[in-house]
Order: sequence, then structure tokens, then C-alpha cells
Amino acid sequence: MKLRVFILALAASLCLLPVSCAEQDPEDNTAAITPRTTELEAGGGSIFVSVTARAGWHISYETSDEGTWASLSPVSGEGSKADVRLYYDANEGDQPRSIVLVLHPAKGPEVRSETLVQKSMFYASGDSYGEDVASPKWLELPATVAGDGLDFFAHDMAGGAYVSQAVSGVRNWSFYWDYKEHMSLWVAYPLNNSLKGNGNRTNVWGLDPLLPADIQPNLIMGSYGGGWTRGHQIPSADRLTREANISTFYGTNMTPQDYNFNAGVWADLEGKVRSYASAADTLYVVTGCQYKDSATHSGNSSGFMVRIPTHYFKALLYKGPSTYATDGYMAAGFFLPHDTSISKANCLNYIRSIDTLEKETGIDFFPNLVALIGKDKADALEAAEPSKWWK
Repeated sequence: MKLRVFILALAASLCLLPVSCAEQDPEDNTAAITPRTTELEAGGGSIFVSVTARAGWHISYETSDEGTWASLSPVSGEGSKADVRLYYDANEGDQPRSIVLVLHPAKGPEVRSETLVQKSMFYASGDSYGEDVASPKWLELPATVAGDGLDFFAHDMAGGAYVSQAVSGVRNWSFYWDYKEHMSLWVAYPLNNSLKGNGNRTNVWGLDPLLPADIQPNLIMGSYGGGWTRGHQIPSADRLTREANISTFYGTNMTPQDYNFNAGVWADLEGKVRSYASAADTLYVVTGCQYKDSATHSGNSSGFMVRIPTHYFKALLYKGPSTYATDGYMAAGFFLPHDTSISKANCLNYIRSIDTLEKETGIDFFPNLVALIGKDKADALEAAEPSKWWK
């Protein structure tokens, strides 16, 4: 008992020394700010942050891009607190971004957290899922560009991945996917009466099996939100065999369109394309949209705020017998503003040469035609104004 009393007395006396028992020193201002993780998800969310302090404090933050995509709750308090929450928006840029939290204690110097890094939506998957540059040399395919952030995918007639003719049979439709904008820049496919097939519209909305579900719009239960309808790039009516038709209802084939545009001039143009194809051996079709300069977004009913395209286009390459054709080929382009004031019957007002369409879209159409008819003939075909056959 005497020994225990002595030890307690010794401990008490040591606490009187100026360099001991710091945890009991009321003048000590040791503070810390500790996030639960330093890796932030690309899609937005929140994490808890712990604050250690003996008195009052407030928190500020510094971001790598000077953005206002983060917020804290609460931003100030008294004493230690383990449930401060950092909220952050989805990173829809093409690069990761970072944030440092700065704790400002009432007493003592400021304290900085570790750097927190948020992945971008573009790189959220860690890897791409398609081809950076298209390997097939199909006539319908526009040129694809290495390192542009878009990937090439191709479907077979069953809606899965096209592997080869030996494995997958006839190709169905291809698309050039923009991971950042959650939309295909274009969809390309061959069309004739045989490829169109027979059957009915299925309305079986689904997710594209070629991409993870969480990086594509989910349009199964409805449209994008904000009053925009689900607009096909390859129309349902261009693939009527059941499995091929189901694939046209994937979100990767959709863009947010105004209903009146979709059901009006755009539907009229889609009908003309089928009439062109019925007179051809094969019509090679590219359908796409322009959205880079759009400042308007859809609602987020699909899981993403998707840009509303400002324009839509079609590039058409005819193969078949015609007095207007060069070695059996001729071409035409269409470029339409996403404008509901255009009369349904006026789509031919927007017809133009492929060269003109290339200048308007920045896309090189039908690059694989050169190997069949030579560069000079291919250049002349693309420069020619559409003949009256198209009109």
C-alpha cells in the first residue's frame, strides 16, 4: 500500500514539471484534421472528416482547379468532432482534381490535411472498354482518332459484342462512345432490306452489355428528365429482327431530343434513309450529334446530366446501280440544327456534300472507300453536291 501511494505521489509531482504531462496542459493547442480517405469517387458523394482540437475552429479548403465543387458541414465548431462531412460534386472534367482541407484553430497555427484526389468521370473505370481506334475497315465507319478519349464498339445481330464474321456473323451497329458525356458521338451501320429484316418494335429498353452499367445512362424506366425524349441514333425501324431491334433500345444508342424534333423532321429523314436503302445494294449510314458547345443539360433521371445536342447529322454512302454513281458509289450528308421550328417535310433543305458535312462536324467520313475506288475518285465523290437522285 505504501509503495502504491509513493508511485501516485511521484506521478503527481512529475506533472508539475514544465516538460511533462502535455495532455493535461490547458495551453496545448495540438490540432489535426483527418479525412477518412484520400480517394474521392468520380461520380460525387461525401466522406467523413475528423477534427481534433481543444478550442474553437473553422475549416477552409483549397482546390487544384479553383472550383467550387466541394462543401463542408459543419464548417466550424468547438473541440474535437468526428462527423464533419465533406460533400463533393461529380468530376465531369477530363482530368483528376484535388482538394486540401485547412483547419484554422482558435489558438495555434493552421493545419493542413493530406491531399484528397478525385478521379474524373472520364477515367473513372481505370481502363477503357472498347478500341481506341477502330480495327474493322467497314465502309460505314468514320475515322477514329487515337487518344481522343472516345472508344469504338461494335454489336452483332444478337446485341452483344461483334467479334468476327466467323464468330458473330453479320455486324449490326457500331458506336463511338464519349465516356465524359455519357453519349455516343455517332452510330454507324449498313442498311438494306435484308439487314432491316422483319418484325415489330420491341420497346425493350436496356443497358448495353458492352459497358459497365454505372457509366451509361439508365433509360429503362423513362427518359433523361427535363422533358427530353429518348432519341434513337440507329432507328428501331432499321433493325426489325427481334434481338437486333432490342439492341437499338440500349442507352448507348440514345440522345436527349426534343419530342417534336424527334417525331417531326428527324423521323421524316429517317424514313427517307430507309427509302434510299431499299433502292441500294447497301446504304452505309452514320448518324450522330454535336454537343461540345452545348450549355444545356438534361435532368438526371438517367443517372447523369447529359448535354443536349445542338445539331444532328447523317452521312450516307450508297452502293448499287445508278447512273449518278462513281464506280457504283455516291454520297450525301445532312446537318440539322436541333430546332423544333423546322417543318417535318423540310429535311431536304439540309442536304449537302460530304466535304461540307466534314467541315461542319470535324469528322472524316468514309475513309475506307479510298481502298476500293482510289483517292482521286473518293475525293471527287465527297466533294460533289448530292445529285437529284437524293431529292
